[in-house]
Amino acid sequence: MSDSATAIPELTEYLQRLIDAGNYDAVKQLLNPEQPVDAAEAISNLPTLQQAIAFRLLPKDEAIEVYEYLEPAVQQSLLERMRSSEVLELVEEMSPDDRVRLFDELPAKVVRNLLQQLSPDERRVTAELLGYESETAGRLMTTEFIGLKEFTTAAQALEIVRRQASATETVYTLYVTDAARRLTGILSLRQLVVSDLQATVGEVMTRDVVRVQTGTDQEEVARLIQRYDFLALPVVDSEDRLVGIVTVDDVIDVIEQEATRDLYAAGAVQAGDEDDYFKSNLFTVARRRVVWLVVLLLANSGTAAVIASMDGVLKQVVVLAAFIPLLIGTGGNVGAQSSTVIIRGLSTQRLQSLGSWRAIWREAVAGALLGFLLMLVVIPWAAYVSGGNWLVAWAAGISLVGITTLAATAGAALPLLFNRLGLDPALMSAPFIATATDVAGVFIYLRTAMILLERFSSAS
Repeated sequence: MSDSATAIPELTEYLQRLIDAGNYDAVKQLLNPEQPVDAAEAISNLPTLQQAIAFRLLPKDEAIEVYEYLEPAVQQSLLERMRSSEVLELVEEMSPDDRVRLFDELPAKVVRNLLQQLSPDERRVTAELLGYESETAGRLMTTEFIGLKEFTTAAQALEIVRRQASATETVYTLYVTDAARRLTGILSLRQLVVSDLQATVGEVMTRDVVRVQTGTDQEEVARLIQRYDFLALPVVDSEDRLVGIVTVDDVIDVIEQEATRDLYAAGAVQAGDEDDYFKSNLFTVARRRVVWLVVLLLANSGTAAVIASMDGVLKQVVVLAAFIPLLIGTGGNVGAQSSTVIIRGLSTQRLQSLGSWRAIWREAVAGALLGFLLMLVVIPWAAYVSGGNWLVAWAAGISLVGITTLAATAGAALPLLFNRLGLDPALMSAPFIATATDVAGVFIYLRTAMILLERFSSAS
């Protein structure tokens, strides 16, 4: 029925009407031609009770695949509404990596009970994956892959692929190990198909293999798959034994997760369960935001302190106050631009070729150049607004150069400093850069005005 995600709301509406009418046969017919991911989204949009009804009407094989695409909250809700035998059968048939992601969301007591009821093989694999740290290759990988030996002939390898294809995550890349399970090479399905049937795997495989350790961060895994256009990446332990693979579909989820986390940090929103943010209650939404807002509020109190300490110059030339928002706003915007460029460069690893110091210097020069260009506009405009007060005009113009230079430098340096300290550079994003430049910008502006006022007074 649906050719794109735009048809999902319509599919959900049809499902709801049919379930309300008790027309369950029509529900089966409606869901049958849908892609599992589309069926999962449509079911997720239904009321809780109707989610359970629609899911139970799916054929067994399709239900397992649809379940893996459901949001964690919906998965938990369905488990609560299913009989223990149904739950066990569903969890048993899930792929290991999807099962581990489900277990990460479930209460520890429920996970222990389910683990005890799994078959020995599935229990061993699941416990092994759960033993790795979160957000690492070991936690992200699946153990469902096709392994071959170097002495296996191409004909024998093809038979192995046919026999194991239905139970593996991917068949497009095959992995070759020795007697100790150490990874020695890889073989694409294309290489295998075009090879002489009597040739051995060792003769046609590629020995130069890009691999990651079980403890490799998931962002690094994503970068490698993106860099080499892999469909899957082998994961080895400390002794170079092949223990699993990370597939590109899992990496896409990682990229989305990390991008969401960085965007939240860029907006000074406390990271939480990103996927359910818009389904959270208002108290939870406020709690996530207020943490950083309190920090920013305390930091911004520095601006008030600077103004209070230099109120003398403001009393002498009251019109100076009119340009404070303009200057600190411009500084915040320049700092946000610099921090955005640097954070993106760190994320894509394109900054490494330039180097940290050169990147900071480049942004500082760019900030100074922007300040001079903006000064040419601000000085005549400030003179006009202030009624011909050139002291105010020059104070605003000169300060603008210093503020934009400082903002660009801070916008580049602070994310790099956080990255060097092992912290998320996205934390040093627009709101924090703007807050820092607000305090410094007000100080620079009022101090410049004070110096100019003293010079003009002494000259007259």
